[in-house]
Amino acid sequence: MKKNVLVSISGLQYEIDKDEAVEVISVGEYYNKNGKHYVLYEEILEEVAGVTNCTIKITDNQIDIIKRGANNVHMVFETNKKNTTYYQTPFGELQIGIYTNQIEVHEEEDKIIADINYGLDINYSFVSDCQIQIKLTSKKQQES
Repeated sequence: MKKNVLVSISGLQYEIDKDEAVEVISVGEYYNKNGKHYVLYEEILEEVAGVTNCTIKITDNQIDIIKRGANNVHMVFETNKKNTTYYQTPFGELQIGIYTNQIEVHEEEDKIIADINYGLDINYSFVSDCQIQIKLTSKKQQES
């Protein structure tokens, strides 16, 4: 995997009456340290004219998503565990609970795909079942 990567994070939130999809695409920097995958990238929030610096750490059984800036959170996804954290946004703070059902990580020479299935609650109330796919692709592969 090259240092410069294209980061694609797509999520799906399963609602009772509709499913809501979200996708963020950004350019990032990839590192592998002690068998763990790291990617650093920025999210631009147009509604508040802010930037959030993001770090994703991927191992076989745990994925961390850390955001600092306009939004602040450290989400930990561990299979069959519930982790609680505070999500600070420009509009206020939320307590979120993440119960991870499944993590699958697929590695290729110039690509890493991580799929996460989890349940989400906000302030101790269940919101929905969710799915996130994190795709890291070497930037050089994208240009050809």
